[in-house]
Order: sequence, then C-alpha cells, then structure tokens
Amino acid sequence: MNGEFVAYCVINALAVLAIAPLYMSLIKKVKAWTQGRQGPSPFQTYANLAKLFRKEVIYSPNSSRVTRVAPSITLAAILVAALFVPLAYVPAPVGGIGNIILFLYLFALARFFMALTGLDAGSPFGGMGSSREMSLAAVIEPVTIIVFAALAFVFASLNIFDMFVISAASAFPVTPTLILLAISLFIILIVETARIPIDNPETHLELTMIHEGMILELSGKNLALMELAAAVKFTVLSALLINLVLPFGLVTTFSVAGVLAALLLFLIKGAVLSGIVGIFESSMAKMRFFRLPSLFVMAFFFSTLTIIIEVFA
Repeated sequence: MNGEFVAYCVINALAVLAIAPLYMSLIKKVKAWTQGRQGPSPFQTYANLAKLFRKEVIYSPNSSRVTRVAPSITLAAILVAALFVPLAYVPAPVGGIGNIILFLYLFALARFFMALTGLDAGSPFGGMGSSREMSLAAVIEPVTIIVFAALAFVFASLNIFDMFVISAASAFPVTPTLILLAISLFIILIVETARIPIDNPETHLELTMIHEGMILELSGKNLALMELAAAVKFTVLSALLINLVLPFGLVTTFSVAGVLAALLLFLIKGAVLSGIVGIFESSMAKMRFFRLPSLFVMAFFFSTLTIIIEVFA
C-alpha cells in the first residue's frame, strides 16, 4: 500500500464525515422553503450531533452488548464502504478495496446490525421497525444487485475505481445508458437512505416509521453514531451517482490543489443533488408499505434495460 493510497483513504474518510451532516441540513432547508418556512440553519445537523455526543447514554435493562457495539460497527462498515467511492481523487485500487460485491456486503452488514439494534432492547416499536426494514431489504437488495450488475456491464469491470477512472476521462456520461442507470441509482439512493416516499426519517408515528423505529431506544453518542452513519450513507451513494454520471472535476493524479478543487466541486454538486432530493420529497407523500415494490420495479426495469442494451449493442 503506497503513500498516495493512504492519503486518499484519510482524505476521503474525513471529507465524507465533514460533508455528510451538511447535506442532511440542506435537504431539511429545501423542504422548509417549499412549505413557506425559513427552515433550520445549514449547520443545524452539526449542532445536533455535537449535542448528542455530549449527552449521557442510557440503555434499556433488556438490552445486551449488541446495543453497545452495533452503532460503532454500523458507522465503521459505512465508512469502509466510503473508501470505495472517491469524492475527488481516484487512486489505483489496492487489494479488495473497490470491489463492487464487497461494497454491497458492507452495506448489508450495516443494515444487519441496525436491525439487531432494533430487536435487542425488546421494544415493540424496535421489533416492528426491524421487521419492516428486513422485509424491504428482501425486495430491494435483489434490485440493488441488478443495478450494480448493470454498472459492471456498462464499464466492463467489477472494480468501482476502474469505473471512476473511465468516467473521469470525460466531463459527461461515457455512454447514454448511464442516463437510464442514473434513474435506478437515484431510486436506490432514496430507498437505502430511508427517504420519502419509502420512509420519513423525521417521524415517530408507530404506523409509519421504519428507520426511526430501530433507533428509538438509542440515546447519546449511540444515537449520534447512527445518525452520522445514515448521513454518510447518503453522501456515499450520492457520490456514486454524481461522479459516475457527471464526473467533471474528478482527478486521477494526486496533487493538493487538484484534490481541494475537486472536493469543492463535489460539495457543490452534492448540494444540488440534496436540493433535488428535498424537492422530490416535498412533491410526494409517503407510499403505503405494500405499494413500495412498484417503485423498486422501476429501478429494476431501467437497470435490466441497460444490461440488454449493453449486451446486444
């Protein structure tokens, strides 16, 4: 492992952690504007996380060690997955980092421990949230695999770094099929990050909550770690969508000035995508649980169509 790759890992991880809370605040800000309200400060999420890290951690008497370690494992899995998706600089791949299959397994690991957290305290709301989460996972994960398989077909590689190297050679999508795949990736972004119309991450209504149900028994730094993990997951999937479809700004040669400029450009592109997500959520109502597969089918259709085009083109 060379020094440039170590620098990439440090810069990418720190950049994701620094940027992720900002995008959560921007989504809330845009949603507030669409409702005629001023909304929170763009830095409100940072203040919320800082407050949670200072608060005392309280555990349910029924909880085991799972609740104590699951938030850290969830965030760690998402942060490792973040190393697979360059925000600004695309290094040469080292070892298994960059493999698209391992990337999906890391997301599955984070989901598994989050569901365990909901079950561990013995709360009926936590159990309900975990049950709903795994029911959705049974439907969306095969679709996610098809979407990423379509990416592998388009770029003829299972390594995400190779995909970004090919994308970075052009300021625009390398093939028109990426436009179709962008729709599927956007749906995956909405589903995997529990946004409307799949879930409302700000509600505590027992009839609708999924993500919030699983973390309802958490407090203090454990809740902060889970909230930060959700924000990082959104940023990672946003970077995958943005830098593959609109790769202008990505650099393949390491230099301090080039990386800083690329990070600034990604910050702007991510802010625009966050605004689009905010407008998208404001224009839709939460869908009924049994109607959600109709949204997944759309992602499946466009990714399957991409594969067919790539095979027979």
